[in-house]
Amino acid sequence: MDGKKRTIAIAGNIGAGKSTLTELLSRKLGWEAFYEAVDENPYLADFYRDMKAWSFHSQVFFLAKRLRHYHELLRRDHSVIQDRSVYEDAEIFARNLYLQGHMSERDYATYRDIYESVVLFIPPPDLVVYLRASVSTLMERIAMRGRGYERNISRKYVEQLNRLYEEWIERFDLCPVLTIPADELDFVADPHNLDIISSRIMDKLSGKETIEL
Repeated sequence: MDGKKRTIAIAGNIGAGKSTLTELLSRKLGWEAFYEAVDENPYLADFYRDMKAWSFHSQVFFLAKRLRHYHELLRRDHSVIQDRSVYEDAEIFARNLYLQGHMSERDYATYRDIYESVVLFIPPPDLVVYLRASVSTLMERIAMRGRGYERNISRKYVEQLNRLYEEWIERFDLCPVLTIPADELDFVADPHNLDIISSRIMDKLSGKETIEL
């Protein structure tokens, strides 16, 4: 590496392991981590009880927090790792809520207008690391971590998010993407897998050709 400041974003569905990978890579690479403000969202419990009533509020909160994170990470003079990107907020979660009828046409149009205005001023990351996981794996991990507000997440909801993730990552072209098969590579239990992932990240950032994991 050339010592230049780098920014990478860890992308993936609920339960894919984004926060865990962010933490492990932060320690391994010595880069600063910026975590998703899930536990700070005052609307989240209400949202999972009544998505239609609280979807707009919850998504605007996440967007506002994401913007604050961008402001902070842009001021850093060292490399950073971001747990989820602003693109996912809009292209996956807000879009899904709209498609499923949980966000009205008016609210969705307002949200998109805010989002599209914001991304005009935000530089893309140097790399997106996409954690691809099956719905079965995601549901198991969601159940294992035992967050109360996630108790009522349905398999159908996770399946729809996975479809939107695949559509989004297929057309995403703002920066290079490294796809990690999260079903097969257990980077928590096997340190060798974390070594593989970090090595591929460095290769991608250096512009080297890499084969799929």
